[in-house]
Amino acid sequence: MSTHSSCPFLPEPDEGMNHECLTQLKQGDPAAYYYTALKYGNYLWQQGHAGRAILAVTKALYTELPDTDPIYAEWPLPYAAIQWIVAKHDSDDFPGNPRVSFQHQASRMKPNHSELKRSRAWAAWALICRARPTLKGDESEHRSEPSHTEIEALLEQHGTAAEVELWKRLLL
Repeated sequence: MSTHSSCPFLPEPDEGMNHECLTQLKQGDPAAYYYTALKYGNYLWQQGHAGRAILAVTKALYTELPDTDPIYAEWPLPYAAIQWIVAKHDSDDFPGNPRVSFQHQASRMKPNHSELKRSRAWAAWALICRARPTLKGDESEHRSEPSHTEIEALLEQHGTAAEVELWKRLLL
């Protein structure tokens, strides 16, 4: 039984999805993994699990695909979905503050993670700050947070060809 309506920026989920839908695809086709992560994120959102939905959608966000992959034509990078879920959640009480989560992902990624993931984490962080400015950041962090211009430069350098424009439209 669903408690929330479907996220308009994510594909409709399959019934009865669970974490195994991603585990089974982890070593397979990245585009299939990307699409399934988006569907699973919508499934979790509909079940009332905003924090887990963001985690699932983040798996799609961090999936590295070629710019020309056909999946992007129908399902662009899920910045809009992340922003929408944060905005539509009924309070600032998240299981895992997404603002802090993306701040930590961006600033603490191990060297074996790509600069693409770090760039996308900062981009998602900025959208979360826009969608829900009342969420507190990690005040114990003494690092400076990047400006929108700096995030744009990171996405230009490491992201897909259409990524900056997609992200900038959501900041307006």
